[in-house]
Amino acid sequence: MLLEIFKSILFGVVEGITEWLPISSTGHMILLNNFIKLDVSKKFWEVYLVVIQLGAILAVCTIYFKKLNFFLYRKDKLKFTRSINLWKKIIVGCIPAAILGFLLDDFLDKHFYNFPTVALMLIIYGILFIIVENYFSKRNSTCIDINHMTYKTALLIGLFQVLALIPGTSRSGATILGALLLGTSRNVAAEFTFYLAIPVMAGASLLKIVKHGFAFSSNEMILLLVGMLIAYIVSIIAIKFLLGYIKKHDFKVFGWYRIVLGIILVIYYLLAIR
Repeated sequence: MLLEIFKSILFGVVEGITEWLPISSTGHMILLNNFIKLDVSKKFWEVYLVVIQLGAILAVCTIYFKKLNFFLYRKDKLKFTRSINLWKKIIVGCIPAAILGFLLDDFLDKHFYNFPTVALMLIIYGILFIIVENYFSKRNSTCIDINHMTYKTALLIGLFQVLALIPGTSRSGATILGALLLGTSRNVAAEFTFYLAIPVMAGASLLKIVKHGFAFSSNEMILLLVGMLIAYIVSIIAIKFLLGYIKKHDFKVFGWYRIVLGIILVIYYLLAIR
């Protein structure tokens, strides 16, 4: 059991780092499970892979508690209105992924949650990050404050988030790319991506729980709670790192990381099936 707890800690660390950096958390979790397999049932693994993200969600809620909690601003009309409007934009941005995620959940699990898909998506979106950043560097942002983001922009960013239903794409990567293309600054793109994660990941977790239930052993539940706790702690560090990083740098380094990792995985996969 101690070995499995240690493995769950590793999964929590990977989830906490990769959920917020545009390098695909689900993709990395699937890949890690190919090398350090968690000794659990397939049914529990499907739940674990999604529900562990609740720890990462709590990190966002902790860091942005004041912005998200409109109850704090009842006496301040401007801040109250901004907080309410922010939630409206979050909901609008989540509609596309919520609908398609619900309809395609079983299909995606069956056909796309695999090694080759992850490797291919890592490479494709790594290239796109570099292309978009080269384009982005030549123009000025039209939205540098999230309070000025329109509902149309929020919905369009939500459409980009749909791309992340395919593992290896990266939810944060897809939304950040979309936001940059739509004219937001890197800071706004990253911040809105964090917010969108709350209902999307909570909804995905609820869907898995409704689908599979919580009829698991006490040991399996301990593994899930350990993974969530570690994901929460590491997520706080990762989010603060990313916000500080993008003040002085672009996202190209993540693009190159994705490409290199994807190529390594393609080579590994081709050698493994020989």
